[in-house]
Amino acid sequence: MSSKKPTNKNQSTMDLKPFEILFEKYTISHQNKTNLLINCVAIPVMVFGLLGFTWAIPFPVFSFLGSYIGYINWASLLIAFSIYFYLKLSPLLSYIMLFIEFALSFGVIQLAEWQKAGGPYVALICFTLIMLSLTAQLIGQKIEKKPYSFSNIVKFQYYGPIWLISLVLRRFSIKY
Repeated sequence: MSSKKPTNKNQSTMDLKPFEILFEKYTISHQNKTNLLINCVAIPVMVFGLLGFTWAIPFPVFSFLGSYIGYINWASLLIAFSIYFYLKLSPLLSYIMLFIEFALSFGVIQLAEWQKAGGPYVALICFTLIMLSLTAQLIGQKIEKKPYSFSNIVKFQYYGPIWLISLVLRRFSIKY
């Protein structure tokens, strides 16, 4: 008995894990190639924006953190929570997401260094990226002509990053 995506339409979704059922709903809402392309760009931009925005929120200074004071912050807690959540769904997807979040965090650190050198505020850049990403996703919804409910929008924002990873893994026939 397989626990992965059904091979035909007659196979029951009973064999699917709960997140795979959500992935199927997400995939159904992203059939238009333009919408899919928009989401392939907008979702990583959203994750980057959220990491950067949470990074910019002041974090209490705890002396026991020592030299890690600049690296333990709200964004690191967001990463820890997301990886824990994704790990419960699929270890492989969570490991890949961890590497992606580390790479995005490096980008946020670079933005923070730019801010220190007189550049724009990290929070402003990241908030702008979040708004642009949401706008792009709403445009994609209009193109798709299959709007989804507000509760699904919230779920899709959280599952979107690992859904994209799952698309890449499926393309290479890697089971997750």
